[in-house]
Amino acid sequence: MDGDDQYLVARAVSAQDTAAFGELIRRHQSQIRNFLRKLTGDISFADDLAQDCFLHAWNKLQTFTGRGSFVGWLLKIAYTTFLQSKRKSKRYSEVLDSAGHAAVIEGRSYTNPKDEVHDLGKMLAVLTEEERAIMVMSYACGLSHREIGEATGQPVGTIKSMIYRGKEKIRTNFDIEDHKHG
Repeated sequence: MDGDDQYLVARAVSAQDTAAFGELIRRHQSQIRNFLRKLTGDISFADDLAQDCFLHAWNKLQTFTGRGSFVGWLLKIAYTTFLQSKRKSKRYSEVLDSAGHAAVIEGRSYTNPKDEVHDLGKMLAVLTEEERAIMVMSYACGLSHREIGEATGQPVGTIKSMIYRGKEKIRTNFDIEDHKHG
């Protein structure tokens, strides 16, 4: 499929083929939207950011070198779009504040993870913005540590450390035991 993506990118760049770019968007839009929804906690805001991301991607398409996956490149643009919007707007802090308060107000005991369905939004709310983005890229989007490093501009070792710390924060905040060895 990645080879197909590269073919479509080549067609879109060389012939300004909007249909080829449209196919790339169709293939990856749900992953980009889901990533942004998990970062923002706001469906309509995330969808607006996704549209901005795709517009930026179209304008920067000639810069895609083919190193790494196309979806990894798109996620980097999505993350950058998110960071830029955050700098421009106070809306992000309001969303995080309400998510943080919801986690406290509606807080439940998560001592028995086998019997309860965890609210992913509440778990992600205990992480920093950067940890949340990296965890979502890793677990929800399935990117490798290298691809996450390319998307965030961080070294692979830093990515691994942040994933480890993020998991520990979630385990600690929700009293979840690590059952790897049991």
